[in-house]
Order: sequence, then structure tokens, then C-alpha cells
Amino acid sequence: MIRKNVHGSLRLMLLCVAIPALGQTPANTQEIAAHLQQAHRLLSENKPQAAIPEFQAVIALDPSNLDARGNLGVLEFFQGNYAAAIPELREVLRAKPDLWKIQALLGMGERRTGDIDAARADLEKAFPQLQEKKVRVEAGLELVEIYTADEDLDRASAIVSTLRAADPQNPEVLYVAYRVHSDLARESILSLSLVAPKSALVYQAAAHEAARHGDTAGAIREDRVALKINPTLPGLHFELAEMLNTLPATPGTTAEAKSEYEAALAQNPFDEKAALRLADIAFRANDQKKAYDLSSRALQLQPDDPEANYELAKILLDMNQPEKAAPLLKHAEEEDPTNAVIHFRLSTVYHRLGRNADADLEVEQYRKYKNLKEQLRNTWKDLHFSPEKPDMYDRDPQK
Repeated sequence: MIRKNVHGSLRLMLLCVAIPALGQTPANTQEIAAHLQQAHRLLSENKPQAAIPEFQAVIALDPSNLDARGNLGVLEFFQGNYAAAIPELREVLRAKPDLWKIQALLGMGERRTGDIDAARADLEKAFPQLQEKKVRVEAGLELVEIYTADEDLDRASAIVSTLRAADPQNPEVLYVAYRVHSDLARESILSLSLVAPKSALVYQAAAHEAARHGDTAGAIREDRVALKINPTLPGLHFELAEMLNTLPATPGTTAEAKSEYEAALAQNPFDEKAALRLADIAFRANDQKKAYDLSSRALQLQPDDPEANYELAKILLDMNQPEKAAPLLKHAEEEDPTNAVIHFRLSTVYHRLGRNADADLEVEQYRKYKNLKEQLRNTWKDLHFSPEKPDMYDRDPQK
């Protein structure tokens, strides 16, 4: 995955770099000033190619002029003439080593000319100091490329995390995150297979992979093998129950899922999700009291979990207590504002409380996020993606 072109906005940010003059003032200052003025005018007119000879003329008259060298180096870089850009950028940094954008650009140029060690050193030095988001993202993506080429996935992952925090909606950052984390997952499961080839963890990892590819039957099979090897492996009972819970409901599958959730909760009394799943099973079996007790227990364990708030509110609504359900659903909405099911349930509560205007607003939000989810489903279908596990969007809000 070689990034041949730097983002256009980075180009605009680096052109016309302002670098203070150092050293003695040359005798021919008027001629130099004229060339600089003409060069910057051409840059302002978006004529970078025409500005190059002007900066070259300045350097011929005054080799120590960092303004001209810096801008010439940047211009040569964006013309793809990296071999010409690198000496200019290095000369500027020799005199002013704290010009982090110039150092980042130097690293990118060095990478493109095959000087990977120098590129890595310059980008590593510049990256933590870069303040402008777009320059930081570009430099970070270059570092990720270098690290992944060296199979240094831990360092690549650390940079990716920084980039996601800086620009969480950048498609290129998200794609690189997907690639790096996928490579990490493959590396980890390969290492696990070599270190512990017959362990329960290997089968649990195989179950994760099967689930990720939509192979529910395969995931259940691998989890069952893992449980035979080590029935006390943390989280394994819950994972198997989650897979069973995705199957069409039959007395057999429901009973087995319930048994596994109970085993998970017995193994870990703080397993809030297992308590929630058991509450839902009890609710569907019309055991209102048990559903209420389990949901209340889950909410005590995780008061800010939107699902726990939602589940208890659903039961309270079934118990004809909409006034108690409303604040729970409102809190769930605050914690998970894009969840269509929560909006639908809150609209129902508001209608029962006579708050029709608020109910109508919630219906609008429900339709909005339901449509977005359907669009996402269609994208997954087109790309042959399968989500690893269902979420609250997969539920029928009218049940």
C-alpha cells in the first residue's frame, strides 16, 4: 500500500513557508528581494512551476537564504522531483532544526527515493511535534507504511490510534486502521497456533474468525470444542451463548443459550451482559419478576450502559410504569444517540405519558437512524461483509 501522492491540502499548507533569514545580509539585497517578491506573487497566483526559477535565482545570489531553499524544496517535492527537493530541505533543517513540517516533508521525500532509514528517523522526530491536523495525518500515514513494511505492527498500531483520535472520520485513516488491525489479528492467531496449537484459546480464536465471516454454525462448533478442553475459560460460555442466541428461536436453542448464559453468570457474577440476556429470555417467557430482577442487577453493575437502561425500561413499560421507564430511556438515548430502537421505545413512552410533541420528535429520530442502518446493511451486503454479532438495531422494537 504505497501512498504516491500527498494530500492536496498538505501542499497548500507547506507552500510559501516563512523562514527567518540567518547570517549576514548579502550585498545584492534589492535583486534578491525582487526575485523573492516575484516568486511569492507567482505562488499566490497558483503558479508553482513558474516560481521555481525565481527561488533558484535567489539561491544563486545568496546560498544561505532559507526562505528560498525551503520553498524550493517544497516546490520540487510536489513536482515529484524528490532528489532535488531533499538537499534543499536538509539545508534548511541544518540551520533551523525545529521546522517540523519541513522535516516531515523531508522524511516523505526520503521514503520515495528509497532512503527508508533516514525517512523513518525524520518522520519519527517530526510526527510528535506536528500541530496542524492534515500535516500530522500525512506524516503519520507515511510512518505506518514504513512500520508495516518492516512488519513492526505494534508501532504501526500505536500511530493508527493517534491518527484516529486526531481525525476520526478520515476514510484513509480508517482504512489503514482496518489493514493494520487485520494484520495484527492474523499475526496473533498464527503465533497462538504455534505456541499453543491444541489449546482452547486456539479454538476460541477460530470461533471468532468464523463469527466474523458470518459462519455461525462454525463458530458454535469451535466454541464447543474449546469448552470441552477448558470449561472454565473466561468469557467462553457467554460467547457460545451469544452465537446460539443468533439462531432461530426453538425450545432447544433457547434452553442451551440460557444454560450457557447461566454458566457465564455463575463463573463471573459481574457479567452484566449475561444478566441482561437472561433477563430478555425471562421476559420472552413472561417471567416478569425474574426479568425485572436480572435487569435491575445489570443496571447496578453498569449504570451507564444504554442496553441495561433500555432493557429495564422495556420491562417497566410492560409493567405499566411509563413514568419510571422514561428517565431510563432518556439516559440510554444520551449514551447511544444513534440507536433507532431506543428512539422508538422512547416515543412509545412519551405517547403513553401524553407528551405527543416529544413522541413525534422521537419517531423522526427513529426513522432517521433506521434508514441509516438499512443503508449500512446494504453496503455490508454489497461488500459481502457480515457483522460479527447482532446489536440492538437487529431487534424488533415492537416486541
